Parts: sequence; C-alpha cells; structure tokens
Amino acid sequence: MAGDSNRHIVTDVEFGQPRVRFATLPTHLERGPVLAGQSRLWVKRDDLTGLGMGGNKARKLEFLCGAAVAAGATCLITVGAGQSNHCRMTAAAGAVLGLEVHLVLAGDRPAVLEGNQLLSERFGAHQHFTGAGPSEWGLLEIAREDLTDELSAQGLRPYSIPIGGSTAVGALGYIVAYQEIVDQAKALNISPQTIVFTSSSGGTHAGLVAGRAYARATGKVDVLPKLLAIGVAKGVIAGYPSVKELAQEALTIAGLPGVVLEEDIEVDARWLGEDYAIPTEASRAAIKWAAHNGAWVLDDVYTAKGMAGLLGNASQGRWGNGDDVIFIHTGGSPEVFVRHD
Repeated sequence: MAGDSNRHIVTDVEFGQPRVRFATLPTHLERGPVLAGQSRLWVKRDDLTGLGMGGNKARKLEFLCGAAVAAGATCLITVGAGQSNHCRMTAAAGAVLGLEVHLVLAGDRPAVLEGNQLLSERFGAHQHFTGAGPSEWGLLEIAREDLTDELSAQGLRPYSIPIGGSTAVGALGYIVAYQEIVDQAKALNISPQTIVFTSSSGGTHAGLVAGRAYARATGKVDVLPKLLAIGVAKGVIAGYPSVKELAQEALTIAGLPGVVLEEDIEVDARWLGEDYAIPTEASRAAIKWAAHNGAWVLDDVYTAKGMAGLLGNASQGRWGNGDDVIFIHTGGSPEVFVRHD
C-alpha cells in the first residue's frame, strides 16, 4: 500500500463526475517567439501540472481517480510503453491516494531503472514488464486485462485504466483545459487561430474536441480556436480510436450540450516518422529549437514531434502575420534522462 490512506484528499464533482484535485491549475500560458510567417507562439505549460513531475495526464487522472475512489477501488492498474508518462503519473496518483498501483509496461526489465521507471518505483508502483514492443498496444492491453483478472481473483478491487487514460472519463480533463485556454486568451486579449498538440492514444485530443464543441454550443465565447493534432501513433492517424466518438461520449457522460463535427478533427500525420517512440530528424531539431528559444524541455519522441509539426506548419505558411498559435506542452521531461544507446 502506497502512502497514507487516511490523509485528507480534496474531492468534488465536475460535470456530474467525481474529481480528485491533483493538478496545479490553471497552468501558465507563456509567450514565445515569433514563428515563420510572423505568427506568434504561445506555450500552454501542461508540463507543470505538479503531480509526480507533471504532464497532461494529471488532468485525466483527476477524473479517472475520482471514479476509482467512488467505486471503492483498492488498487490502480494501467499500461503503456516502457517510458510511459501516463504510467509514471498514475504511480504518483496512487501514492497520493494511498492506493496500490500496478503498471503493465512494454519491453524487458532493464538492469538499471531510469526516467519514468525510476520515478514509478520511487512512488511505490509494481512494474510488470511484458517484452512487447512500444507500439504493440493490442498485446499490452491484453496483458492489462489479464493482470486485472488476476488481481481481482486475489480479492483486490482494481480500477483498470486503458493506455494513456484515454477513456471518456479521462477526456473530461481536457474539456476543462479547453475552457481554461479560452479564458486565458481572453484575459491576454489575444485571439488564437489554432491550438496545436500531440496525439497518440486520443484522450487529450478527444477532450479538446469535446471542449470546442461545448464552447460552440453555448455561444458564450468570443474565440473558438481550431485544433491541430500532430499524430505520433499509427492508430490515431488511421482513425483508431475514433476521436469523434470518444469526444461525443465525453460530452454525453458530462451532460453537456454540443455536437462533434468532422471539421473539429484534424490530424497531421507527416511527423510520425518510422513509428511511435522512434525519434526523427525533425523531432531532434525541434528539441534544440525549443531549448534555445524558450528553455522548454521536450522529450525525444512525443512532445518533440508535436513541436516539429507546429514549426513545420508555420514554415509552410499555415499562419500569417500577427496570428496567435498555442502549443500545449504535455510534459515528458523524465524521459530526457534515459540513455537510448
């Protein structure tokens, strides 16, 4: 059992769903340099959400763990690549809540734990290495389901979370984030054209799409930024999972008005490279650009590809003189300290 289960945890209800308050919100919307075409960059610092060294998954876990606590769960189970940020942050959430955490991971157990794996161990999580490749999501999900059944048979009450926390419940966190961005833009007197972010398992993506559909339905916002997802996994590029369906489901369980349109969803597939979790020349260049131009730390294979996509679109003339463009920095800094040789 991690942590002290008798500690006071702040919980409330949002959209009719239980929510545990983990994240340091709102995260800062930070002015960046002028891009190609004279558009202006802003960076939404969701790498600084606080929980377990931060990242976008804190927003999802507020609702996922709210559901787990409400269901009387005694442990959390989730799954991801070997250096999964989501797994590391789930481990952190379990430490805060006093819940046992089991992580199903791609790859083999290394001789020395580094990066997210090292932090997950420090947070008290049990790490189950499957030997599967980082893009073999089907095998990883089967392993998660098998472990869930095994722990249930042992008398535990697991709350089992799919890869990336990408469920309708998890997506609620980014409905909140979209409104947060709109409110910050209004306070800064800017009218962002586009919100750019990285998409893989689709949960953050679906939440933002749902947030935009909800904002459009209410008609209460002056600015309705478009969404540009930089696809970094073959699944989301091919339309699996269906971001449209997941976003609509999130609106439904939240009891919010809004209809998700095809035009709400745009995935730029040009920056994936060979496959998920494999760096590209453009992602390496984006790492250096971000470090030199804003001291932003991007991980090698996720946020770096997202920034590569933003820079590439800017250089190709997508945005014009004076346009404001927002990049959501979803975190991933622990992966920087992993040797890949």
